[in-house]
Order: sequence, then C-alpha cells, then structure tokens
Amino acid sequence: MMRPASIIRFEQIILGSLALGIVNTVLSYDTTMAQIEADPGMTELGMSGPGFLIGSVVIGFGISLLLWFFVSRRASTVAKWILVVLTLIGLLSVPLALFDVPFVQAAITFVTAVMQLAALWFLFRPDANAWFEHGPRGMDPSTFD
Repeated sequence: MMRPASIIRFEQIILGSLALGIVNTVLSYDTTMAQIEADPGMTELGMSGPGFLIGSVVIGFGISLLLWFFVSRRASTVAKWILVVLTLIGLLSVPLALFDVPFVQAAITFVTAVMQLAALWFLFRPDANAWFEHGPRGMDPSTFD
C-alpha cells in the first residue's frame, strides 16, 4: 500500500506528539491527581481516585490512536475531520495549561500543540487530498510524482 509523503509525515508528527503527551502526563501526574482530589465535586461523584485519571488518559490516547489509524491507514475523511475538530477544541485549552505549571511541562504542552497543528497541515496538502479521495487501494502511484 503506497501512502503519500504528506500522510507519512502526518503520521510521524502525530505519533511524536502523542509520545510527548505521554511524557507530559507522567510528569504532571502528581499535580493533576492533587487537583482532582482537591475538587469536592469530583470526590462527590466518586471520580477522585487514580483509576479515574488513568482511565481518562487511556481512553483519550486510545481515541487519538484510533483517529491516527483511520486517517493514515484507511484514508477516512470522517476521521480526518473528527481529528481536526478535536484538535482545535484541545488547542483552546493550551493557554490555560501554560499557566501555573513547571516550565518543562509548559514547554512540552506548547511543542505538542505546535506539532498537532503541523500534523493537521499535512492532511490538507494535494497528495493527502488524493489519498482521501481515492483511498489506500485506489491510489495511482504517479499521483505522488
């Protein structure tokens, strides 16, 4: 299965941003857990334990991996647009995430956001458009010349 260069680059960048996200999650685990435990509403709803946080993180990364798979391996236009919308919504929270956190975590958050925007940019290049139009099986290799 021949994939265009833009889709390959998208894949590399988006998986790199997910890896950085995992690093950031590990670095901020104690701080995030303290914030959850300090919120009486979370405690009242029974969502103050580490299971809730770990489960939320696993589900979030699982959704991201599913979208990556359907975009880069199955040429799903629906997955592409879901990824675009979720990424843009997520980027709205970046300014808040940069305050009151250690510099390393803020830097990782910023770099991850830039990487996600770069990955989305590759989804709108001409060779990526051909990928979404024809799919992984209907591609003409000369499309990428």
